Amino acid sequence: MPAMSESSDITLQRAITTIGQSDPLIKLMQQVQLGRMKPTDPGLRVVTESWLNTYQKVLETSRLPQAAVRRLDPRPRLAVLIEAGVLTPEHQAVTALLSAFDRVLAESPA
Repeated sequence: MPAMSESSDITLQRAITTIGQSDPLIKLMQQVQLGRMKPTDPGLRVVTESWLNTYQKVLETSRLPQAAVRRLDPRPRLAVLIEAGVLTPEHQAVTALLSAFDRVLAESPA
């Protein structure tokens, strides 16, 4: 596997930072696990929807090689949110994000 260029690495780091800024797992899932917030809480829903949209936009605009795109795979984070009952696999934004990831991965240069 060829090494990523310095500009691709910088772009990847920016993408990770942007996605992380609104990530509900970082700030809110602990509240759900402690019972202080319900998985269906409207505030959690708003943050999660915003994060899903941001994630999709980052994927679609970053123009990264496949190795970098693979590092942005949303499936592990989505699995946590689905398992916690915050999202369902059929949620429109979940399916849109997964479709965008698959499309971007397929279209990215090797």
